[in-house]
Amino acid sequence: MTSLRAKKSSGGFSLLELLIAMAITITLMTAATTLLAQALRMRTRENQKSDALADTQRALNIMSREIADSGFNLNTNGIVPGDSNLNKLRIRSNLNKYDPSASEPARDGIQVPGEDSNEDISYFTNVADKTKYLVRHDEYGSGSSVLANRIDSMSLHYFDQKVTYKALPGAFDISDYPAEVTPDKAKYVVIAIAVTLDQVGTPGTTGYQPSYSVLLCSDVALRNAGLWNY
Repeated sequence: MTSLRAKKSSGGFSLLELLIAMAITITLMTAATTLLAQALRMRTRENQKSDALADTQRALNIMSREIADSGFNLNTNGIVPGDSNLNKLRIRSNLNKYDPSASEPARDGIQVPGEDSNEDISYFTNVADKTKYLVRHDEYGSGSSVLANRIDSMSLHYFDQKVTYKALPGAFDISDYPAEVTPDKAKYVVIAIAVTLDQVGTPGTTGYQPSYSVLLCSDVALRNAGLWNY
């Protein structure tokens, strides 16, 4: 009798206990999977944000360098007023004016394809595949290329001297700046590019991420503006 009683008491889990254990395991796995999916979405969003900001900063560096050199070997500030406004900028220079290997027309102005690369450049935005691109167009050189994508807007402001302004968090353009001048009179240009990422999910749901917007600015002094007056 003693051995039989011991044998009965050493049996496994009951069906109810197994069901409870399985329910707890499934609940824990579901919670872990949800947290992992949310973490992956947040990581993907952060990667997108980092890439967008890096592209925009790189584009600003390129634009700032080239715009600062506009008007080189010309008797203007290099900005083409008819093709420059709040959302577009066209600049010119004559980089090969004293290059003996360049043809005479190329040394005299901007008119020779293949020889006057980087001497007639336009910056503007273009929309394609639901994304706004920042485009650099080299009229007599490499043609069009994309400097940055996933931007929301680009604004250009023209001043006759160094200015101060506000770039508020989440804004799409600068504010509280002094009166501007026409592009052909400018000696100082402020570039403002807004980068926006759309929200992910809906408020109150797991993994929701609100829309994100940041304004990147660059101040550019036109180093060749007014040099002919000295």
